[in-house]
Amino acid sequence: MRIIYPGTFDPLTLGHLDIIRRAVNIFSEIEVAVVKRSFKSLCFSVEERVGLLRESLSETGLSRIEVSQFDSLLVEYMNKKNYHTFIRGLRANSDFEYEFQMQLMNRRLAPGITGLYLMPSEDKMYLSSTLVKEIAKYGGDISTMVTTCVRKSLEEQFGSAEGNG
Repeated sequence: MRIIYPGTFDPLTLGHLDIIRRAVNIFSEIEVAVVKRSFKSLCFSVEERVGLLRESLSETGLSRIEVSQFDSLLVEYMNKKNYHTFIRGLRANSDFEYEFQMQLMNRRLAPGITGLYLMPSEDKMYLSSTLVKEIAKYGGDISTMVTTCVRKSLEEQFGSAEGNG
């Protein structure tokens, strides 16, 4: 079965990689699709996010994963690529409410498309890209939250801990 994992991945966290690792054990083909634009405030360009995703997959030894980018509604991209199912990670009630709304809207736009939701490991439940960016912005230690390449990119973006104050 082919599946797509869409998101902004700004930045990619170990929580995202945990979901990818789980998906590799379930699905025969996985595409991780980075959305170009978002209502969220983005730290990295789509090209940077795709590059960090590829480097992080290599860094963690994850293989058999296609990485792409898209700039449309998810259901339009999925129809174009002939996908019927996507995966998303669920951490808490707030994620559930957001994903529930998105699933209902996607179902209205494209009834043949459905989502599957995976929970990350307990030690990754608290991770979010927003929190990682906030911690990095103030020079906090994010080494247990992201891959080395993502940590270095965030340090370049916001400056190292010594430069913040």
